[in-house]
Amino acid sequence: MESSDAELDLQRSVQAVLRELSAQTSALQGNQGMWRWSLHKKVERDPGRNPVLVRILLRELEKAESKDLWHIIIPLLHTLMYVLTKATGITEELYHRTYTFCTRLLTLPTPYCTVALDCAIRLKTEIAAPGTLYQRTVLAEQNLMSEMYPYQERVFLFVDPELVSASVCSALLLEIEAAQGQQTPEACMRHVVCHALQAALGEACHAGALHRKLQATSRRVLEHYFHAVVAAVEQMAVEASPNRAGPLERLDCIYCSCCGPHSLLLSSGDPPQDRPPSIPLPSPYITFHLWTDQEQLWKELVLFLSPKSQLRLSADLEALDLQGLGPDGDFARVSVLSTDSGIERDFPLGADELPDPSSPEIERAGLQRKGGIKKRVWPPDFSMPGSWDGPPGLHRRTGRPGGDGELLPGVSRVHTARVLVLGDDRMLGRLAQAYHRLRKRETQKFCLTPRLSLQLYYIPVLAPQEPAASRSPELGELATFLGRADPWYESTVNTLCSAIHKLAEMPLCLDTTRTVDPFILDVITYYVRMGTQPIYFQIYTVKIFSDLSQDSVEDIFLTELKVKIQDSKSPKEGASPRRRGVTESPGAELSICYQKALLSHRPREVTISLRATGLVLKAIPDSDTEGSPHCPPAAVPVTAHTYLNVIVTEAVKSSNLAGRSFSTVTHTFRTSSIQIQSQEQKLLMLLLDKDNRRTFRDVVRFEVGPCPEPCSRTQKSKTSWLSSHGQKEMNTTQGTSKPLLMPINTFSGIIQ
Repeated sequence: MESSDAELDLQRSVQAVLRELSAQTSALQGNQGMWRWSLHKKVERDPGRNPVLVRILLRELEKAESKDLWHIIIPLLHTLMYVLTKATGITEELYHRTYTFCTRLLTLPTPYCTVALDCAIRLKTEIAAPGTLYQRTVLAEQNLMSEMYPYQERVFLFVDPELVSASVCSALLLEIEAAQGQQTPEACMRHVVCHALQAALGEACHAGALHRKLQATSRRVLEHYFHAVVAAVEQMAVEASPNRAGPLERLDCIYCSCCGPHSLLLSSGDPPQDRPPSIPLPSPYITFHLWTDQEQLWKELVLFLSPKSQLRLSADLEALDLQGLGPDGDFARVSVLSTDSGIERDFPLGADELPDPSSPEIERAGLQRKGGIKKRVWPPDFSMPGSWDGPPGLHRRTGRPGGDGELLPGVSRVHTARVLVLGDDRMLGRLAQAYHRLRKRETQKFCLTPRLSLQLYYIPVLAPQEPAASRSPELGELATFLGRADPWYESTVNTLCSAIHKLAEMPLCLDTTRTVDPFILDVITYYVRMGTQPIYFQIYTVKIFSDLSQDSVEDIFLTELKVKIQDSKSPKEGASPRRRGVTESPGAELSICYQKALLSHRPREVTISLRATGLVLKAIPDSDTEGSPHCPPAAVPVTAHTYLNVIVTEAVKSSNLAGRSFSTVTHTFRTSSIQIQSQEQKLLMLLLDKDNRRTFRDVVRFEVGPCPEPCSRTQKSKTSWLSSHGQKEMNTTQGTSKPLLMPINTFSGIIQ
């Protein structure tokens, strides 16, 4: 009876999650998002209910597949995989049913096949070596050093103190510190050992006795058990045709060594076993940062890599910045010692391999070869987009924009930086600036790219003066779009907008002995772990002219560029004063030249002149914008065209008996690039990404187009050389330059 009641309770919780996904109301206006969290908490407090929940979720997935309820497939699959990562005692029959279901989804279009492939790969590893997903997650997120699994991750939480209130920052910081204070390295190693032994040995492992023994074990002995368990599990996971007898025997020996001879009696099942203790999955290591410096993202990533980097990054950031890089971003001469003799048979390595600086071949070559100087040259066809995303996969619309995974031969990215920003569209504009600066700097320094996978995450948080109940869509357009594109993002992440403010308003709890479930931190952890499918957004560059005889100033924007008409200049000397009673014409006469967006993608230039009172360029469309809301022009694959939605308010003059008057007419069109110039003495004011700190005044002309992918000096030199020799291919190369796209991770990407 008790088992039936537990199953009914879990079934009701799963149905509540499904009703939430089918609801039409916005997740920002209610307390939605709690059902998934409470469902995971139920099985976390009682691990014995995990197999029941897995069976329920599988049944709902198969039912959704038969009834074509595709909008709940990916949320249920993520929920199931999150349970399987933590759980022990799952039968092979449930694992194989889940794996078979994922393989059936591979015939569907993206994002279903993409998510299913990722789940199938992880399930195949878990079937071969139970407990691998949990072990690898803890090792990477807690930076537990292991030669068998050297991959490391870190979550960087960035908050702009000018956009997020101090109470919200304090609440987040206190919750993170309270959770991480309990996640010591010893505790994490105990969790790994307990989980691996329970997953591998099953009922033969007495979980309660094992947990008590490990609690009383010294640090040195615990580390010995930890490394032995990791080695045994990884051996089963990496072998093509694993022979589980040897590793299982070693795990059984570790269990017997830890629990003593009495463990043999326990494993025989004579004494009744009590309820197995819960093994939590520790939240990832999160560092909290107030974004006050433009170079802060670069510096934090360098510090993350510097202790273990094979590139020998200097701990002194200033010295690192001055090694061959001037303040204006130009190259100094970078030279290296040539150690080859120029004879092919004397090469110590293949032409496509990178030598290890500490290898004996390099040392011998350095002793035999006279000192010579040659210029460092990177591969001429080096492409940046493939160097910043995660492992290669079947990504199309919402996956990797290009590249074949490994950037340089013999160099693999073993570090993952998960950059999570909180704020509104203004914060995303700052993130786009930092991302563009980072990519541009990497073409000059090339320090982070070979070792780092950069993942970007976004949680919308309103400014204090704008409560969540009356959320203005003006500052949350990108979050609204992400919620339309990915319903699970809307239900899980967008709900934090109101929850974070409620948490900040609650009084501080000074009782450190009371166990509190950190809701905000748990949702952040779930997002950064399961949000693996990026949506790419076009970054646009704007060239600003205050004087047509001088060079322009360049900047970028991600979501919006707003144009306002400034007051008229003071009248020139000798000019006749304006007659009294004459109505001054509103706005300014603008000359607009743009490339019209056509379905055929053929270039068509349009030039118009009109009197406008305002103009807005939007990269993120509204819900009523022409086209499918799930396929906006702002988030597209590399091979497709990107469009700006231009909204112009024109002042139309009309005459009547009362005299001359003006009315306004709104025009909307789409373009890929545009140039606008004021034809009068009136100047323009530009506001980028709705941020008052990014305002440009006294503008005469500006040009907007897709921001190109930053290229290295080698590529620029090759381009200039080809153009000087009259190569006809140069026009094609320049016309097809890759645009710079910024990825923001979601759970499924764009669901069509």
